[in-house]
Amino acid sequence: MSSIAIVGAGPGLGAAVARRFGREGFAVALLARDRDRLDTLVRDLGGSGVLARGFLADVRRPQELTGALGRAADEMGTIEVLQYSPVPHRDFMRPVLETGHRDLVGPIEFSVYGPVAAVQQVLPGMRRLGRGTILFVNGATAVLPHTERAGTSIAFAAESAYGHLLHERLAGEGIHVAQLVIPGAITPGHARKDPVVLAEMLWGMHRDRHGYRHFADDLDS
Repeated sequence: MSSIAIVGAGPGLGAAVARRFGREGFAVALLARDRDRLDTLVRDLGGSGVLARGFLADVRRPQELTGALGRAADEMGTIEVLQYSPVPHRDFMRPVLETGHRDLVGPIEFSVYGPVAAVQQVLPGMRRLGRGTILFVNGATAVLPHTERAGTSIAFAAESAYGHLLHERLAGEGIHVAQLVIPGAITPGHARKDPVVLAEMLWGMHRDRHGYRHFADDLDS
């Protein structure tokens, strides 16, 4: 059975992606910091016929994250798809002139150390399979820096660069790396930013395997 690991799983996008991939026969490993949230998601997905399990992990603790991904692979089979999509903390979004070097520790742990640790954990399994997909989900500051959101602007840019390097390096091994940029908030009922619409887009990125950066909506939306 193929499996997908969703890092930063929640009741919006994470749940929608789990259902979309679950319909295609994927087992779903959900990673998040909140046990109650995970238990609720697993129960809800099970009611929809999706095989899902929850694994506690804080993306700012690399060993905790890699341990959770390792357990997920042991219990659910080799991870074929990794989605890295945790929601950044509000305190990462300080104005640039109020952002000191210590204020960047959290954003860098969140958007650089976390993704690197996650990729390094799942990559050997994907290489053994001879296929895989790594999906990064970011806000608009990944490509359009904002003076009032310095932490995410800096850290998302680094995450974007890392993803692009992986995209170029791993394509020849059958492993597709792509980024979905979502300007503004994920909004239920929105024509382009509803969680179900975004989940369909992420499924298409996995299925079609072309290009690195994809936009859910116009950057000024």
